[in-house]
Amino acid sequence: MKAVIQRVSYAGVSVDGVTKGKINGGLLIFVGVEEGDDKYQAEILANKIANLRIFSDINDKMNLSLLDVGGEALVISNFTLCGDCKKGRRPYFGEAARPEYAQPLYESFCVELEKCGVKKTEKGEFGADMKVELLNDGPVTIIINSKELSQK
Repeated sequence: MKAVIQRVSYAGVSVDGVTKGKINGGLLIFVGVEEGDDKYQAEILANKIANLRIFSDINDKMNLSLLDVGGEALVISNFTLCGDCKKGRRPYFGEAARPEYAQPLYESFCVELEKCGVKKTEKGEFGADMKVELLNDGPVTIIINSKELSQK
């Protein structure tokens, strides 16, 4: 699984003008599921993100996690994160998991965030054409690939 996380003061997502999710302070998380990903990768990715120390402490140092600050999460499914741009001018999405496989892992990732203690986890609509609004805080943007995290 791949994730792009952004520290935000606000984020919201809508589909056809209808708000599906919004948060006030925390992390906007774009998640892409690749072929071969599994529930364990959803678990370790959620744990890493929930505990990643990218929020400022009283000394303005990035020492606090989403859990430490009581922040919220907005999770957006995004298969384009799995695009391979090594050749040609059009991304190749062959490594992106099929929707019937990706959606349960996306949902599992959201559940794992809550299990880690994230107080509010909002979601977009899987597979929909979504409009995402955000107010970056920093900006702080991190890219994480679950395959690069410590394995069992």
